[in-house]
Amino acid sequence: MKSHRGDTMRHKFEAQLQELKKKIVEMSVLVEKALEQAMESLKNRDMALAEKVISDDGQINDSEQDIELLCTHLVATQQPFASDLRNIVASYKIISSLERMGDLSVDIAKVSLRIGPDPLIKPLIDMPKMAEIAVQMMRTAVQAFICEDVELARSLAETDHKVDHYYKLIFNELNEMMAKDSAISGQAVYLLLATRYIERIGDYCTNIGEEVIYMQLGVRENLNK
Repeated sequence: MKSHRGDTMRHKFEAQLQELKKKIVEMSVLVEKALEQAMESLKNRDMALAEKVISDDGQINDSEQDIELLCTHLVATQQPFASDLRNIVASYKIISSLERMGDLSVDIAKVSLRIGPDPLIKPLIDMPKMAEIAVQMMRTAVQAFICEDVELARSLAETDHKVDHYYKLIFNELNEMMAKDSAISGQAVYLLLATRYIERIGDYCTNIGEEVIYMQLGVRENLNK
């Protein structure tokens, strides 16, 4: 009888863990959308879209709080095994990283508003590519978590190098432009900030990868080398 009750509780716990993963995927989709729309608002000078990114950030925050409550409930009521506890702790940290990525997307949207409707000093080519890679990293990081795939998590380090490459490229280009024409410095600094925000999103993706590795192996690996 005790064994049957234990099996039932375990089945319920595993179902709740699956619900936890589902909620994290849903939150990551909101963050992806925020980054893509923030980048689009900056590239196309779409002030209304920038405002939407900022107003929609509340959904990401609500999602984080909802998942936090579920994590806390699981710890308080289910007495998870060590491996399950690592899974829940990793979930806490993953949603924290996703929330920060949402904030950084809002920061990009705010850059778009600060520049205003004025034409850009140059067409944005490399920055949207950099953002696309960051979105790809986000998807890979969450997929690694869902599938509990250590090697997929480790692959984020190599992808992050691509983000860093674009960051250096854009940084150097904008600095050269400012050296030639100081009149563009104001907008160039804003664009540098947006580039830095995307670079930070890449770092948060590798942080998620590190949590996946810890969740599976119980050891810490630094993917931001």
